[in-house]
Amino acid sequence: MRIRKRILIYFVSAVTVLAALSLTTVFVLFSEYREEEFQQRQRAKIILTINLISQYKEQSENLSKTMDELSINDFFDEKLLIYDGQKSLIFSSIDDLSINDPEAILNSLSPETIWLETKEDDYDVIGTYYEKDGNSFYGISKAYDEYGISKLEFLKNTLGIIFLGILVTVVLISYFLAQKLARPITQLSEDIKHFNFNASQNQLLKLPPSGLVEIDQLYQSFNILLKRTNESMAFQKHAVQHISHELKTPISILVSELERLKENVNDDLLADQLAQLANKAKFLGEIIHSLLQISKVEAGQELDVSEVRIDELLFELVEDFRMIAPEFTFDFQLDFPGEELNEDRLKVMANPVLLKQAFQNLLSNCLAYSNNETASIQISCDSEKELSISFSNPGESLSSQEQGLLFDHFFRGKNSQGKVGFGLGLVLTKKIIKLSGGYIQYLTQYPLENTFIVRMPLR
Repeated sequence: MRIRKRILIYFVSAVTVLAALSLTTVFVLFSEYREEEFQQRQRAKIILTINLISQYKEQSENLSKTMDELSINDFFDEKLLIYDGQKSLIFSSIDDLSINDPEAILNSLSPETIWLETKEDDYDVIGTYYEKDGNSFYGISKAYDEYGISKLEFLKNTLGIIFLGILVTVVLISYFLAQKLARPITQLSEDIKHFNFNASQNQLLKLPPSGLVEIDQLYQSFNILLKRTNESMAFQKHAVQHISHELKTPISILVSELERLKENVNDDLLADQLAQLANKAKFLGEIIHSLLQISKVEAGQELDVSEVRIDELLFELVEDFRMIAPEFTFDFQLDFPGEELNEDRLKVMANPVLLKQAFQNLLSNCLAYSNNETASIQISCDSEKELSISFSNPGESLSSQEQGLLFDHFFRGKNSQGKVGFGLGLVLTKKIIKLSGGYIQYLTQYPLENTFIVRMPLR
């Protein structure tokens, strides 16, 4: 998830929850206040009625009814009941509204329990005990707070509109802030993406005027890392070039001396051994030359490519390996189903030296890991755009876990125990195949077979 989206989601969520909780709290508090205030008004009317009844005993009934008629509009849809100390009804308002089970409310009131409140649908019902001039009275009131409910509904709609307004405002502000905060990081990402690592080693990222200390520190830290990386890469490239260049001449001299000695000896066995040593020295020279070519490509130079016939290159390598291991057998196959052999479909554009080195590494693997001194090479072309070369040998193969590490530097599987090597051959092979525009994959019929398939684009 992009950082701007994360900032937007987090900020909007936090403010939205906070606003919702705040507005809900306001609504709940007002609702409770409305109920409490209305119930107190009901109690005040009960007390006023009791006072009038107590003060004007003879005229109490007519006076109370007159007061009831005058105050009938005080509450919407109200029923008021007044009882004396013996809980006998002495006054009932003229409303037709009924109270569900007033006896239960009356029986719950006493000098110790002077207040009771409950709800009947949307109506507020209260019961109260009151003493006047030594006399005890009980009052029960049931009423509907029309104006309070109306105000509560208005408040709910108002708070809803305020919430939507806050939500829209927060989303817009959050989007603006997210864009502003993420812009320096996005710019850093773009600068890294378009950074030219093949340019001068002293090239660094330009620090934009972001005004943010963290972003400035991030740019500075990346430039420090970039400087160290450039220095390391420069040392590596130059070291490979220097070492390859310095070794190239003595290897050539060694090959020449071995071939000269072979011509001057009369012992056939010794001459054959010298020839094998000369071939091994040539292989070493070709490896050094391959490393030199790769280091030049990584330094920014273009790779020299030419037309290469895959079958001829492999025939040449097989002949070289027969001199090194005459007892080993390579089964060579050409597979072009449904058509006659077309030589043009055996040609690819690649660097001959590098491609030879890559195939040589794969053949060396066949030689090292075969369990019966045999291997097969198959060239097939079932596509007009791609040529497939497979190298297979019977023998202990890699587990699924090891296959994921096969092309990593210095990795060697369990089947390599007791065999000479450094775990670099396949890394170099994959690099060469990739430079040639192709790719390589490993297949196996675990645990008895190893197969490498190289696919290369036709010229």
